[in-house]
Amino acid sequence: MKRPALLIAAALAFAPFAANAEPAVIIPPPAAEQPLQDTGLETAVLAGGCFWGIQAVYQHVKGVTNAVSGYAGGAQKDALYETVGSGRTGHAESVKVTFNPREVSYGKILQIYFSVAHDPTQLNRQGPDSGPQYRSEIFPQSDTQQKVAKDYIAQLDAAHVFKRPIVTKTDSMKTPFFTAEAYHQDYAIQHPYQPYIVFNDAPKVENLKKLFPDAWRDTPVTVAEASKGN
Repeated sequence: MKRPALLIAAALAFAPFAANAEPAVIIPPPAAEQPLQDTGLETAVLAGGCFWGIQAVYQHVKGVTNAVSGYAGGAQKDALYETVGSGRTGHAESVKVTFNPREVSYGKILQIYFSVAHDPTQLNRQGPDSGPQYRSEIFPQSDTQQKVAKDYIAQLDAAHVFKRPIVTKTDSMKTPFFTAEAYHQDYAIQHPYQPYIVFNDAPKVENLKKLFPDAWRDTPVTVAEASKGN
């Protein structure tokens, strides 16, 4: 059987995706990038359009031990896919990225987020999806994460690396994260030929491989595999 990464690559070989996916942007790392640290596993919660694509990107990042699709920004009772889709719950489709700071820094996580995972200049939309549930938002898990994110956004805006200002929100501290339904987990890996994945999300994974070869891992970490270790 072909490995999941090879299935995605095969889909990319014949997919006319260029007009559908948000373009990747080469950006500098955070100016105040911290060195790799031996502080135990950390988490980052990121929103930027459909969670399938964000999850797929981070599943291929070295040092990431899990990437889970879910919802952040609203109440637990509303953390349901059909309800969030109304755009009136406060939730954003999000991904909780668990990573080892000895292998990948929070700054690198953000560099990938702004560069290939989504377009941070689009307000309440990404690609074909529109509504506040698809907004660009970082949910800081600590004061340090919030400062790093705010400083990085200011750095990128000052350097005019994007044609428009960054609209990413960073003010919701330690917002609860609610795991999405099981069928949303590992979706891009499980459905590599699904047209939405081929046109919108597989190109992001390919851009990660091209622009961040030092952070690329061929075999993605999956929620299914990560759950076996718990």
